Parts: sequence; structure tokens; C-alpha cells
Amino acid sequence: MIWVFVIGLAVVALVLLLFVLKVPRGAREVVGSALLLGIAGYVSQGSPGQAGAPKEASEQVSGNAAALVDARSKVTNSGIPTLNRWVVTADAFARNGRYADAAEVLRIAVEEDPKSSEAWLAMANAIVAHADNSLTPAALYAYRRAARADPDAPGPPFFLGLAFAQEGRLAETRTLWAGVLERAPADAPWRAPLAQQLQRLDTVIAAQKGEAPPSALSPSALPPQSTATPESSASPAPVQGQ
Repeated sequence: MIWVFVIGLAVVALVLLLFVLKVPRGAREVVGSALLLGIAGYVSQGSPGQAGAPKEASEQVSGNAAALVDARSKVTNSGIPTLNRWVVTADAFARNGRYADAAEVLRIAVEEDPKSSEAWLAMANAIVAHADNSLTPAALYAYRRAARADPDAPGPPFFLGLAFAQEGRLAETRTLWAGVLERAPADAPWRAPLAQQLQRLDTVIAAQKGEAPPSALSPSALPPQSTATPESSASPAPVQGQ
């Protein structure tokens, strides 16, 4: 009887996705494969006759993935969670380390709305993560489209700077992060953490050059905003030790 329930639930979910949420034709393959994988996983590992034994989820794969998704929602000038259904779906894939599926869903999102900075940014992050933190041409293109769609958004330059830092391109990272910090609203919750990351980055760069680290600069001492809008400026990201 349990199998009838599982299959029936999958059919109901598919009907809702296709006819209520109106999933585009290009995304139906991804949705269908996700449902089939779920059923296949239950068939191979499910034991409906046994008592439940909950376990704490492993973070080996999804820990950094979830952190990346959460960070994107924090480095923003908007305090409203995303309402884009494609971004929500892609974030669910990304949280579980399924970056290729996330990127495919986001491809549908940007085709539907090419001016969605959030979708372009989520796609760029998914591509970088899928490429083992490498800044591929496709990821760079997505970051640039995200910045073009919303020039005032701190997310695109922040995460592009992070991608540069992961490749050891610290000077480019600093340029982006400094620009983001200079334009950050005085009350932005991410302003102080960003200033701290920039200070750590300066220390790393100075150490590489054999120079004394710069003195700490309080975030409140920095100008809250700037009228300059260099195209290359981007938001900062955590610096990994070099």
C-alpha cells in the first residue's frame, strides 16, 4: 500500500508543477528527473516496515553549499527573501551540492527574465561551485550580467571578488571589495563584516609583499556612500589564507 501512496504523491506533485506552477518545457526534464530520483532512492533504500531512526544530516557535502546560498541572501540591500520560484528551486538543489541542476534551473530563470540580477548571481555561484571554485568564462559572464542588471547590488561584485580570491587574484579582489564597501549604506548589516574581510585581505597582501600590515580601519571611519560607480567594482567575499 505504501508504494501506491508514494507513486500517487509523485503524480500529484508533477501535476501541480506542470499545470499550477506552469513549469516551462525546458525545465520539465529537470523536474521529472528529480521526482524519479526521489522514487528510485526510496525503492532502493526505503524500509517502510521499520521504525524511524532520525540522524543528523551530514554537512560534508552540503555545509559549504548551504553557507554559500545563505551568504547570497545576506549580502544584499534588500531585506526581503527572494520570491523568484526558480531561484528558490535552484537554491534547494545548491544546498545539497547539486550545482549542475541548480545552474540548469537558473538558465530557465534568466531566459524568462534576463534582467533578474539575483538569478544571474545565483547561476554564477552555482557554476563556480560546480567547477570546484574555479572562475570559468561562463561564471564570469553570469557575474557581469548580474552586475549589469542591478548596478547597485553588492552581491555580484562581492562574490566575484570571492571567486578572484579563491584563485589568488587578491589585488582584483581588493579593488572590488573596496568599491563595494565605499558604496555600502551606513546601516547595511554586512558593512562591518566586509570591512573586517578587507582588513584581513590587506594583511595577506602586505605579507606577500614583505611589508608591515596596514593599521586597522574602523568601518565607521569609511565614507558611507560614494557617487563613483566603476564597472569593475564588486562586493567582497571571505578571504582564504594564502
